[in-house]
Amino acid sequence: MSELNNTSARLSKLGLVLTGGGARAAYQVGVLRAIAELLPSHARSPFPIICGTSAGAINAAGLAMSATHFATGVRQLEAVWGDLHVDQVHRADLLGVIRNTARCVGSLLSSDLVRTPFSLLDNAPLRKLLSCRLPFRGIQRSIHLGALHALGVTVWGYTSGQSVTFYQGHESIKPWSRVMRVGVATRIGIQHLLASSAIPLIFPAVRLNREYFGDGSMRQLAPLSPALHLGADRILVISVTKKREIPLERVKVTSYPPVAQIAGHMMSSIFVDSLEIDLERLQRINGTLALIPPETKKEGSILLRPIESMVISPSERINEIALQHAHSLPRTMRYLYRAVGALSPSGSRLLSYVLFEASYCRALIDLGYRDTMQHQDEILKFITMS
Repeated sequence: MSELNNTSARLSKLGLVLTGGGARAAYQVGVLRAIAELLPSHARSPFPIICGTSAGAINAAGLAMSATHFATGVRQLEAVWGDLHVDQVHRADLLGVIRNTARCVGSLLSSDLVRTPFSLLDNAPLRKLLSCRLPFRGIQRSIHLGALHALGVTVWGYTSGQSVTFYQGHESIKPWSRVMRVGVATRIGIQHLLASSAIPLIFPAVRLNREYFGDGSMRQLAPLSPALHLGADRILVISVTKKREIPLERVKVTSYPPVAQIAGHMMSSIFVDSLEIDLERLQRINGTLALIPPETKKEGSILLRPIESMVISPSERINEIALQHAHSLPRTMRYLYRAVGALSPSGSRLLSYVLFEASYCRALIDLGYRDTMQHQDEILKFITMS
């Protein structure tokens, strides 16, 4: 995971890793807003390397496009999330839901429709939103002006089973190939963001080049790796899940778990677990490297390097916040989510990933802002260290 990039000697680069998490990614915007306030008002982005997955990829692209003026990029993201409604992400009207459901059932029952993209929700509105809000030409402009070294967007291939990071960056960056994960140079566009955020079964897969791709969080066994390959020496991770504390007490249950509870745990396994494992691996490698004598390191036989990292994560359980804002959903979606148990405490985990409504997103933005400000000195020191 801590492989050296094959580029020549370079200056220290701070990498930003934005994890996936559907609507939970609004929390990242609150963290970024706080960081922007801690920096000079006209500062460039403190993150020359930005990597995003799933909804985090959308935030990453927005930052990359405005890397020459960090605060502006953050304000633009906040304007999107702070005024978001579910019908801007997927069709939420009764007719749209019925049509898409019928198409899904038809694709399962008829061989004539087998090639029809299968998804529970139609995310055509999201494509329109991204087209209006994200000026993709800004990515190359940021690179040309030296404010951005690289942007990486990770997707997962349904045919190859590979985790693919499409990146746009400095010409010195070399593509990489590791077991089940590769890096491919390209010009990032809407298709890459739609593919990275295509939650399995919920949103349709997207074809890029020769293959269909889905949510980049799937089987992303080393979520920190893309930032390292792109040249990061330090990494700031903005997670969207409360850090695990003591294990929950095991209790006896008397009823079968609702669909939403099962789906919520599936979401968590996609979006969260691999990050915790990768961070633990990073700490072990750093500990091992600290035991190696300096003279051995100077000989150049050690191909690993210590990587400093910091993680910012919610101080509150986001699924509990989601329940407080479930009433903001359109009536059709409330009926649908109630039917699968997502509006109950046991199914609220699923709700927290799909509640694309302004009141909920604003609550997460405020939480991210407060969490960051509570540790502002530590975070600012990490960001500004050379």
